[in-house]
Amino acid sequence: MRFRVTAIIIAGFATIFAAFGIRYSYGVLLPEMLSSLAISNTEAGIIYSSYFLIYTLSSPVLGLMVDRTNARVLLTVFVALLGLGGCLMSTASTVLTASFFFAIAGLGHSACWAPVVTVVMRWVSRERRGIVLSVVDLGSASSIAFWSFLIPLIIGPSDWRRVWLLLGVTALAAAGMNFFCIKDRPPSATGPEEAVKKPNASIRDTYRIIFSDRNFHLIALSYMMISFAILIPFTFLTAYSTQKLNIPYSSAALLIAVIGISGSVGKLILGYVSDQVGRIRIMMLCGVLVGLGGVGLAFVQDFSLLVISTIIFGAGYGTIWPQYAAAARDLFSEEYSGSVIGLWTLYHGFGSVLAPIIAGWSIDATGTYFYAFIMTIASAVLALVVLLPLSAGKTAVNTG
Repeated sequence: MRFRVTAIIIAGFATIFAAFGIRYSYGVLLPEMLSSLAISNTEAGIIYSSYFLIYTLSSPVLGLMVDRTNARVLLTVFVALLGLGGCLMSTASTVLTASFFFAIAGLGHSACWAPVVTVVMRWVSRERRGIVLSVVDLGSASSIAFWSFLIPLIIGPSDWRRVWLLLGVTALAAAGMNFFCIKDRPPSATGPEEAVKKPNASIRDTYRIIFSDRNFHLIALSYMMISFAILIPFTFLTAYSTQKLNIPYSSAALLIAVIGISGSVGKLILGYVSDQVGRIRIMMLCGVLVGLGGVGLAFVQDFSLLVISTIIFGAGYGTIWPQYAAAARDLFSEEYSGSVIGLWTLYHGFGSVLAPIIAGWSIDATGTYFYAFIMTIASAVLALVVLLPLSAGKTAVNTG
């Protein structure tokens, strides 16, 4: 049993490592792609949004499916699609082809959050949920740090296309791990009945139950706003640093690595704290950290101060995602947690689709990145404000 749980945690970590490597390396590669493909910031935003559009539309379906079908199959097939999309990005030559290939990757990524965390939560106790999910989600922050260090080394003797190929192969390897390591549900300690039952309610009734809960809507809106806030720096920070601040590309990519490293530290520390003080309070703290980081990005031009700003931003970014997942199991029936996370991801994706297009347009229209980073601040504040009605009630503490 312990070996199986360890294998599932490792496979979950590897899946998220591969998925977020593809997802956030786009911003690191963007300065090279802008010149190579001769595209504007708005067009770059459209390419990125194609990923999130398909991811957004597919995630609720995958969240529903993981409650009702075999998670091993989902995590093998869709992570393989993620890898295929990453490999195809290495051949992109136009905005249209890049958008299509990245959309394939987005379809694959739709199985790399709700299904992963749902399966992991089935195998761990409530008391360990926050820290275990933080360890699994450490794959995202460590992936960002790893690729941000590695990409400048690869681009030196090669080009951005080689990076996409490597990213795709990493996802294909994760798909293989899922095939061998993932087991859908733990057995019951008292008999052959599964410990976590599949929902008996119809899909219509499942959605009626979920949508009738006020907590669902408040957290969903917060999720959408924090997603909008976070994606703007991930998309344009490297391009801003190289084009406007004249920072060398390797140093600009290092800023994204700093976000990954500080996110890893914040994830582990605040993930543990959330098991003691509750998810909502930590989610609100993350909004504060992301907003403060955005203030630094908007107003600071000194490199050392910019590093401090990315550290603060990264701590908020790294911590936030497992908190939403753990809140789904804390506040809703375990039978519907995959569906809840999938629906919340719909809001997450909506914010992520809009952020690069709106921010990219503002950059092209004004010639400055200032207003894009102001959007990060404003959206993070709204994400915090939306959670205020939940902060004083029973949802502010760990209900497990």
